[in-house]
Amino acid sequence: MITEIAILNIIPGMEHDFLASFEKAKSIISSMKGYLQHELLKSVEEADKYILIVRWQTPEDHTEGFRKSAAYQQWKMLLHHFYAPFPVVEHYQRTGKAA
Repeated sequence: MITEIAILNIIPGMEHDFLASFEKAKSIISSMKGYLQHELLKSVEEADKYILIVRWQTPEDHTEGFRKSAAYQQWKMLLHHFYAPFPVVEHYQRTGKAA
């Protein structure tokens, strides 16, 4: 299992529209091969900042399966215009036993 982390800086004033679009977009990502779960967290300190955490079976499920799919084009259409700047997306894995 790997964890995808994306820090999402939303254009100020567009948070409500972003959340409405994310409600539609989450069914896209959750239908992909290798998808396990996701969580969207809102910053307490910055109203326009979120963290998207997605768990995938393999990195390729995200980078090859999702990002190269037709479904990703729908995801982009729904969400990418809200980001400023475009988020850096990184993948992480556990280093040992979970606590």
